[in-house]
Amino acid sequence: MKNCSVDYIPQDSCASLSELFLQRVRKSPQQLAYQYFDKDNKRWKKITWLEMFTRMRCWREAFLQENLQTGDRVAVMLPNSPNWVLYEQAALSLGLIVVPLYSNDRPENIAYILEDTKAKLLICPGIAYFEQLISKLKDVRSLTKIITIDDCKLSEPGSLAVCLNNWLGTTGEAESEATIKSCLEDFTPATCETATIVYTSGTTGPAKGVMLSHSNILSNSYAGLQAMDIYPEDSFLSFLPLSHMLERMAGYYLPMMAGASVTFARSIPDLAEDLVQIQPSVMVAVPRIFEKMYSAIANKVKSGSRLSAQLFDAAVEIGWDHFLYKQKRGPWKLSLLAQPVLDRLVGKKVRARLGGNLRIVISGGAALSSDISKFFIGLGLPIYQGYGLTETSPVVCVNRLEDNRPEGVGRPLVDIEVKIDETHELLVKGPCVMQGYWNNEKATRAILDPEGWLHTGDKAVIEDGHIRITGRLKEIIVLSNGEKVAPTDLEMAISLDPLFEHNMVIGEGRPYLTLVCVLNQYNWEVLAEKLGVPPIEESLHLPEVKKAIRDRVDIQLSGFPGFVFIKDVAMNLSPWSVEDGLLTPTLKIKRKVIERHMAKEIDRMYNR
Repeated sequence: MKNCSVDYIPQDSCASLSELFLQRVRKSPQQLAYQYFDKDNKRWKKITWLEMFTRMRCWREAFLQENLQTGDRVAVMLPNSPNWVLYEQAALSLGLIVVPLYSNDRPENIAYILEDTKAKLLICPGIAYFEQLISKLKDVRSLTKIITIDDCKLSEPGSLAVCLNNWLGTTGEAESEATIKSCLEDFTPATCETATIVYTSGTTGPAKGVMLSHSNILSNSYAGLQAMDIYPEDSFLSFLPLSHMLERMAGYYLPMMAGASVTFARSIPDLAEDLVQIQPSVMVAVPRIFEKMYSAIANKVKSGSRLSAQLFDAAVEIGWDHFLYKQKRGPWKLSLLAQPVLDRLVGKKVRARLGGNLRIVISGGAALSSDISKFFIGLGLPIYQGYGLTETSPVVCVNRLEDNRPEGVGRPLVDIEVKIDETHELLVKGPCVMQGYWNNEKATRAILDPEGWLHTGDKAVIEDGHIRITGRLKEIIVLSNGEKVAPTDLEMAISLDPLFEHNMVIGEGRPYLTLVCVLNQYNWEVLAEKLGVPPIEESLHLPEVKKAIRDRVDIQLSGFPGFVFIKDVAMNLSPWSVEDGLLTPTLKIKRKVIERHMAKEIDRMYNR
């Protein structure tokens, strides 16, 4: 896109997210806004910005029938789709506060958030979701209506549920484009300082509601556009949930501000096919996506010939040297002459599996292993790791095209100040910092000091203006001998072995480190065959299996200090999930819950 130019809507020209939407419609009425897969017709459908405005007015009329007041909360629990955007834009235009929910979250968590915010409306995917929730929602007194996308055939009389088509009603006669444009010019949205309440994942306790203002999000979106150019010709692929603030800002508001289009992926299982079909130029992802890609590619390479494996390794290594040379952080080497050939034979084929058109891939939400970064960057995939929190709307810093250092998370965005305090904690100040926690002054005071600095809870160092996260203040394991270990560093290293689906290091207050983990079914079967044992769960307790697992863990941890070693391992084959409460909706492990879940296995490793 060398000949493209940006078409940004300036932050200071918008007083709200509603005005951002309206300005984009006025600026690019016939331009592609969104693309989605129509399951009924089994084809991709496109919507222009002007069509989005027409639909939004219909949704807004439905909201007006509910007699809601400025500042009332309305909840959305939908998969990524134009409907998600329409619901929010209609709500924001009336000064309502939007509460996003994860459709894969546990019913009790959803009920807690609805009750905590006193939400008046809830929209959910369909009757199947509603039936799972109904027993928990009976105690949420604030709800006046529940809208479901599909047909509502409920047996209970007096139900709050109504299907979307009935709620929206009929739109009447089709309006002319001139009439629609006249309505657009006269449209004046209502305002409320708070735009949304986004609940944190709750890895260590009850989720907290982060209050973000319109200006918080607008400032962060515009600052993101100053970090790397986004063009109207760019195509985003959206698959992280829009309830995740990273996707919502970087995959919804930011492309709207830039005039780029967004395609909503069908689902994570369909992601590989969607990438090839849509051929996006920009994608936002979390490390888990890259970890799974890495495992799949590594397995395929291992199953091939030795020559193919050597060719692949050479492509990654020389590709990485080429990257460092282009970044002016590495010398020119004679081996770089082979880079174009290796890229054509290996790198280009891998990129083709991802659509072949990606020019920006943002990784955030958690730490991405530097080894995995090196792997993909060596194959020519332009990954830029960033860092942020829901409380910062969410991006604090990100690597740049001309200065991409994947061992860190880049330099701060414009207008964001950072500093390291005496405990090595990263502190952040700027227009993106939240208003506070909903109904929780105590938690707000604990994270926001009187000078306006937000205490992230993350340990970091700043080198040449670049931020590198070194661990969590509250996730340091202190062994009984006083040695301190950052478990996430070990867990990331272990996860590089495709055998491990999930893993968590144990050891707080104990004499040594142990590991609880879930093995990948396919790779476990390969290992079991190699060891000559049945590929069943009972075999995981055999001494030879445990030794083989510890040996593989030792290889992954060989670069750590000598006192960092795993003495015992407890394994199973049942993946941890959101549904069983072991993962957050953003797929982070819940340490305390997992410890309780595997208490017997953990006790057995320490009481032998």
